[in-house]
Amino acid sequence: MILLLPLLGLIALKNRHAHAMNWTSPIVYPSPQGYGVGNWSAAYERAHAMVGKMSLEEMNNLTLGVVDTTNGCVGVSGSAPQHGYPGMCFHDAGNGVRNTDGVNAYASGLHIGASWNATLAYERAQFMGAEFKRKGANVALGPVVGPIGRIAEGGRNWEAFAADPYLDGILGAQSVIGLQESVIASIKHFVAYEQETNRNPIANDGNPILSTSANLDDQTMHELYLWPFQDLVYAGAGCAMCSYNRINNTYACENSKAINGLLKGELAFPGFVVSDWAGQHSGIPSADAGLDMAMPTTGYWNERQLEKAVDSGALNKTRLIDMATRIIATYYQFGQDKALPLGTGMPPNLLLPHNYTDAKDLASKSSLLQQALEGHVLVKNTNGALPLKHPKVLSIFGYDAVQQSSFVPDSLFPQSWEAIGLGTQQSMGIASNAPVQDPPEVQNGTLVVGGGSGSNTPAYISTPSDAIQSRAYADGTAIFFDVVSTNPSVVSSSEACLVFINEYSSEVWDRPGLADPDSDTLVNNVAATCNNTIVVIHNAGIRLVDAWIENPNVTAVIFAHLPGQDAGRAIAQILYGDVSPSGRLPYTVARRPSDYGNLLGPCQADGSLSPQCDFSEGVNVDYRGFLASNTTPRYEFGYGLTYSSFGYDNLQTSINATATPNDTVTPVYTNGTTNDNSNNTAIGVGGLLSLFESVGTITASITNTGSVAAAEVAQLYLQIPAATSNSSNPRTRVLRGFQKVTIQANETAQVAFNLRMKDVSTWNVTRQAWIVPSGEFGMYVGKSVLDTPLTGSFTV
Repeated sequence: MILLLPLLGLIALKNRHAHAMNWTSPIVYPSPQGYGVGNWSAAYERAHAMVGKMSLEEMNNLTLGVVDTTNGCVGVSGSAPQHGYPGMCFHDAGNGVRNTDGVNAYASGLHIGASWNATLAYERAQFMGAEFKRKGANVALGPVVGPIGRIAEGGRNWEAFAADPYLDGILGAQSVIGLQESVIASIKHFVAYEQETNRNPIANDGNPILSTSANLDDQTMHELYLWPFQDLVYAGAGCAMCSYNRINNTYACENSKAINGLLKGELAFPGFVVSDWAGQHSGIPSADAGLDMAMPTTGYWNERQLEKAVDSGALNKTRLIDMATRIIATYYQFGQDKALPLGTGMPPNLLLPHNYTDAKDLASKSSLLQQALEGHVLVKNTNGALPLKHPKVLSIFGYDAVQQSSFVPDSLFPQSWEAIGLGTQQSMGIASNAPVQDPPEVQNGTLVVGGGSGSNTPAYISTPSDAIQSRAYADGTAIFFDVVSTNPSVVSSSEACLVFINEYSSEVWDRPGLADPDSDTLVNNVAATCNNTIVVIHNAGIRLVDAWIENPNVTAVIFAHLPGQDAGRAIAQILYGDVSPSGRLPYTVARRPSDYGNLLGPCQADGSLSPQCDFSEGVNVDYRGFLASNTTPRYEFGYGLTYSSFGYDNLQTSINATATPNDTVTPVYTNGTTNDNSNNTAIGVGGLLSLFESVGTITASITNTGSVAAAEVAQLYLQIPAATSNSSNPRTRVLRGFQKVTIQANETAQVAFNLRMKDVSTWNVTRQAWIVPSGEFGMYVGKSVLDTPLTGSFTV
């Protein structure tokens, strides 16, 4: 029966079109024991030595979150003081240290995704991790590669990098490497966590409504949602956070298929799994399923329940030992035995007297600005409206141009909710986990970060108005402005009218739409009387623009995303041409909301006590969905303009991939989980090591045919042969390489895309293995998913 369980589970997973209640997550036991895989051997030796001296009670204590009012950590884990282990400080999040002083507000994940710059992602994480360390944090709760952006209105899409697993994986892996030079990275949210609506159970007067179940098949899980997590585990991530949602009707933090089978089994993850805050919903079942630590506190393990379960035989002793060992091994692996005291630089209350710890590094200043610059995406620039050329008169409009009215630690400050106008009804919804009614769509002031636990705390906020006023002083420009009215008067001598609007998004609720009507009204009213209207949008996600984009008086549009504290300084440099914009869209901008189809907004409970969300689209989310349905977007994935132009030629291939033989049917991962990984040299951190081996290179030449230096983002898409045809979800081209390169005017540069075995493989559900399909692989190289001047193919 044990051998049959995975097969039965796979049958359930394969039935993509089954009724929602037929979706069942397989049971995968036992939980694989961590071992010294890769470079973890020394850490595991030290961990075994410490844990071997612990009592069961002490091991139990390591798995708990405890209350500690002496610091500002969002979570503190239990200690073993007799063995020299003080516990660990966990703190938010993947975009910078939150809710404290003496730190920087870095560009958010989506902004770095728009930069398409892996080196910048690493550098950002490197500086960010050092700030966590100086503040006494041991575990930084990030980066985020889930949600991936399945739905356009997803409230937390801005925390991750892109609506694509490849781009998420590359940028996320570099973020892990940078963070872990100082602290432990907690990759999240594992897995298939794609909406805020019904993300947590609702009491509902004694008839609880369960969290939404993400129902998906095995191939979709591997090729889309698990894909970036594998890259982050391969990069060495020490901690993984399980998510709030259910997966095929089992909560993620007690889902043995996800944690035991996929993460600890297939990916040979050597670190520990922590619950999202209050994301644990069972005691022994969650431990058996692979959960190692419950945060921020737990009512399931807090009274020595694990110890007692071992004594009674309800829990295998090896599981509790493994939980403790994984935690201690991770602690040693990343040098946290040499860390500062827990939360030493983060006071529990900023309004009370405390010692100020300045965690900022002067060396980070240039990086902070560069991050802000590179995530701006220019999508329209008619007749060279930009850059500005020493204008004599400018007019500035829009609430996003100026500072928010207050920035002091109040009850809304920790979530960056202080400037969005939350009402009583909305606050009640937040408190009860119920869907928030009519949530805010904009922030009143320059938007530099989204809301919720993924927000950050700026040392200052450079606003567009401030930065442009400084330019006006240098250039002798006259500035007129109205940042309140949606129908402002326009001075007729204005050479350009700059309109600054934003699109807000936050944890806890999904967005009510993709365009704020009042902001659209403002743009249209300004454009009605100003024939050079330039629109800048600080957007925490997809923002539709068809209400005014074809107006000839709207001459330029920039998606400015979430640039962090240097927002104004960065946009001024781009507007005035100090640098050319170099960002590209990490998502698809449609012409109308309906173009996203069923992936516009979240699945609703609709009166059900067990809300279901069938991922029937398979892997075809965002640009793949648009390709599959032959829908033309307004601006496609990967799109973006510069102040120059580029030509592509000389496509060359050198591929040595070999198709997987048809008679290769033995699964690499027996039973979905195994304690035999340690005896298999083919398996390492991240799983099957051959997946990360190079199978060749594709190269091209790019020439800057314009008059100024600019950075081009060359992109490679592959059309991978489909093993079987599926008319409802056809296989489309997929991103499999990118390179950002700065090229001087009239010069040529070479770009090279290295392909890994993983990049040319598909997941075979029957074999339970990655295979390289035989046939012709289509190649598309160019500026976006739809603009690919170089095409070709190779056959394996």
